[in-house]
Amino acid sequence: MVESVIKEQEIDDILGMSQNEKSNLISILQQIQETFGYLPNDSLAYLSSKLYIPLAEIYSIATFYKFKLIKSGKNVIVCCNGTACHVNEAPVILNYAKTTLGIDPGETSENELFTLETVACLGCCAISPVCIINGRIHGNLTLRKFKNLMNKYQDSEITL
Repeated sequence: MVESVIKEQEIDDILGMSQNEKSNLISILQQIQETFGYLPNDSLAYLSSKLYIPLAEIYSIATFYKFKLIKSGKNVIVCCNGTACHVNEAPVILNYAKTTLGIDPGETSENELFTLETVACLGCCAISPVCIINGRIHGNLTLRKFKNLMNKYQDSEITL
């Protein structure tokens, strides 16, 4: 309950900076995501009621512009699905990550330790296959190298 009140106050502050204008919805969503790290469902419902915009419309805009709708885990793994990565065993690495973490791309593990994401291309084709883990590029991956990375950071005290 207290957390919800705090979120509402922060959203009210964001709305005040954007003069409560519906036309500023994208920048409002950007500010909410910057504040919370993602767009919490209850925050979007509150925003909907404050701006008189249907919640479905807000979700439509948020998904079109690829806003984060789930809270990211402590470690974020982004696997490239580009052509060069794909032909160099990226699907094997992604399948291993999915199986090991028990999540699909776009999901966060129950213990909030890992978020798995995919992208169409990272532009690192010369060192494919590539994954970015917590902003750090790991190229020329093999399944063995990726397993070693994963094993290293399964302990909740360590960040990738």
